[in-house]
Amino acid sequence: MSLEWEVVDRRARSGDQPGVARLILEATEAERLAFAKAVEAGIKGTDPEVYWRARVDPAPGYALAVIGTAPTAARAATMLLRRGLRDSWQQIQFERITQIADARQLDWLGELGERLCARLPTRDVWDGGDWAFAARILDAGDTLPPVTEGVVRGWLARLIRPRGERMPPLTMRLRDDPYLDLLLPAVFEVDGMGADIYNATWGEGSALPKSGIRFHDAVAALVAEGRLERKTILAAIADRLARGDKPNALRPFVLLHDELAPTVDEIAAHALDYARLLAEGPGAIATVAQRCLRLLDDTGRLDLDTLLETSMPVLLRKEKTLVKAQISWLEKVAGREPERAGEVFETIAVAFGHPALDIQERALALVIKHLPGLPADVVARLADASAVLAGDLPARAAAVFGTTVVTEATPELPPYAGPAAMPAPITTAAQLAEEIAALVHEESGVRWEQVLAALVSLHADGRRDELAAMLPPVLERYPGHLGEHSWNAVSALACLGAAITAATGLPRDHDTYQRLYGAVRTARQEGRRGGVGSDLSAGPDGVLALRVAEIAVHLNGSMMPMLVATPTHVNGSLDPAVLLDRLSRAEAEGWQPWPFDLEQALLRLPRAAAPAEVSARAAVLTSPAGRQFAQWLAGGGLPNPVSELLVQVPETNEHGHVWGLELPRRMAATLRPSRDGGLRLERQLLTLDPPQHPEWAPDEFKEQPGVLAMVLPHHREVAAAWAIGELAALADQDQRGSGRLLPLLAECTGPVGPALAYGLAYTFGAKQESDRAAAVDAFLMLATGTEPFAGAVGAALADLATDSSVKLNRALPALIDVHRSGASAAVWELLTAALPPLLAAGHRAVPDLLELATQVAVTIGARTEIPGLAEAAARPGSSRLVREAKRLQSTLTT
Repeated sequence: MSLEWEVVDRRARSGDQPGVARLILEATEAERLAFAKAVEAGIKGTDPEVYWRARVDPAPGYALAVIGTAPTAARAATMLLRRGLRDSWQQIQFERITQIADARQLDWLGELGERLCARLPTRDVWDGGDWAFAARILDAGDTLPPVTEGVVRGWLARLIRPRGERMPPLTMRLRDDPYLDLLLPAVFEVDGMGADIYNATWGEGSALPKSGIRFHDAVAALVAEGRLERKTILAAIADRLARGDKPNALRPFVLLHDELAPTVDEIAAHALDYARLLAEGPGAIATVAQRCLRLLDDTGRLDLDTLLETSMPVLLRKEKTLVKAQISWLEKVAGREPERAGEVFETIAVAFGHPALDIQERALALVIKHLPGLPADVVARLADASAVLAGDLPARAAAVFGTTVVTEATPELPPYAGPAAMPAPITTAAQLAEEIAALVHEESGVRWEQVLAALVSLHADGRRDELAAMLPPVLERYPGHLGEHSWNAVSALACLGAAITAATGLPRDHDTYQRLYGAVRTARQEGRRGGVGSDLSAGPDGVLALRVAEIAVHLNGSMMPMLVATPTHVNGSLDPAVLLDRLSRAEAEGWQPWPFDLEQALLRLPRAAAPAEVSARAAVLTSPAGRQFAQWLAGGGLPNPVSELLVQVPETNEHGHVWGLELPRRMAATLRPSRDGGLRLERQLLTLDPPQHPEWAPDEFKEQPGVLAMVLPHHREVAAAWAIGELAALADQDQRGSGRLLPLLAECTGPVGPALAYGLAYTFGAKQESDRAAAVDAFLMLATGTEPFAGAVGAALADLATDSSVKLNRALPALIDVHRSGASAAVWELLTAALPPLLAAGHRAVPDLLELATQVAVTIGARTEIPGLAEAAARPGSSRLVREAKRLQSTLTT
């Protein structure tokens, strides 16, 4: 039978791998080679959906056809690495490959294996199945694997996540593996390899054998029996730890280090590595290094100069336990070597600069204790070093050293200059095309406004030919974003695609136009987005989509020369004098702004009274838009809505078990307008009824925070109420990214209501540092205002900390940053609101907050009485809570 693709395809789709192999084996080599192009064309022409919709995956049969006909290893590798075929490697009957290879007398299987190894994945490697297939190809070609990251990850994954129920222990699998000596060293060299080990043995989805032997146990066992050289493994561990990695990626190597328990001689051989780890390594690694170096010191084999040099950065580390142990160690060394005690205590004095007051206090107390035995010049240098002490400690040091307490000037926040002006408008079609492409990748509110303004103005200026030349290629490049599909029906980008079609004269899709027209009509007649007759979002993001839909529907029906809602500032605010000029031009030229363009413009006006000249000029306008503008100014604009908190609790089934998101609770907010009517956009923007149960991973506004903020730039509480679920998820679900909204809201105006206060509190407790930094930036901008807000944030933070909805240990560094940036008065306001309920609840983080409160109180000279503080200070004992309470109480009353 001659080789025909239809026959091979039929057998492959039926899962008949032996049948495909027989077709190849019964042909001559000349026929196989001649058939190679047909195989490649047939595979490339196969509908990708066949690979997952077919009753039997045809890919294994296709792979056999590739091996049986490919003229070179390069051609075979190219086809086998195609997505559909690659997913089937583990399903291929390998004995068929060897039959075909023997029949063809292939001499390039080894090269094929190397090429496949070069493309092995380096991320999300689960069980090493791809490696297992490539390894069998290499073995058939009598070739060793290249030592690449993909090979090492696949090899290790196959060992620690074996397939099959009855597998020998990991120790035996490692011992018997033919590639152990070649590939194991790279496990210590490739960054992140330890994370694969950690996730396989401690993370979710662990596939440990029943023996429960872990990687470090198995390697240690092979070292003990001499299969692996102890010196080599210890050197590899030291090198891995010294080069650093993420904590979970280093943990398996730390456990292996502890399992091997290096001797004093072995520690001495890597003393400098341990010293570097103590100074710079992650906390857990530094603790191991400290223990080893201390053992070395106890045996007299650690050079004192090395110890002192290493100790200086250690004494400033954030891990208090590590620092305290280092101070105790140095005190012991000073007693052992009195001739160098001065150097030791000067090193201890480095801890005067530690951010924690209890560390500073410990170092100061130790120095004071030994002060009588120190030379005068050392005492003088210690007195100079005490200048960096904080809180109540400078006064104590001054009393001992006989120096004067120097009171540093309270840092002040620089005045906030306000939001920047909008960038220069887009003036060419080429620039517009570039900005639309950028918009597809990142939807910034400012860019949206520039693009919409330019699209309308360039079209009105008669530059349709330029638009027709530059914009259609953008539509073709991004059909999934700028075209309407089931997943983005009537999104702002899809509406923009329709508007571009209208502006360039391209044939419009009738169904899309009717949907947009219906949505605009529904919004105009009923003041509604979403529901029957409208696919637009009912949330604030739907306002942008409505405005773009309005452009798409009306662009060719009325020659509108400009949009009137384009803001004058990047926060979305619109200067009333500018809007007056635009409406005056409209009246003079005889055109009316589109309804929702005008409404968005009015919603962007500041709440403060307009200048008298603007109000006077507006009052004489006679057009409908001009009269509406004048009435809006006279009425004071949009009044503040009513924002109230709502507690969302997890959903439970009839048996009381949590169904869905497991949280103690989540705070949400309701919105109600203060008046009925006014603008069509008002009711939906200012009406919000969150569900009773928290939503899983909310992210509606995460990718376009600027769009949300710019709808109502002078009512930031509204945006915070709509987005509070996303801000809460930063803390209670460890999401990332939504904190970017807060600095944008801080640039806006309006009262800080409960939604924004809780949003800030949640974001101070976010897992990701970038989100916490955003909260710091927002807090600092708000602190430059005149309206008090920090007390509400402090009360929210205390409330959320009571059931660990927010972890205070995350929030504390952010509050310290705010204090050091000059907003100490606002931090004090926050702390005085947060401390009373936290003291009453006995929260474990209270000592840290009390310590920060002492530093802030000294900075601003506070004398505020804090309820519950005196009672905490009067408690018996010497716990850290009592010590810090006494310190703060003394600071406030002295």
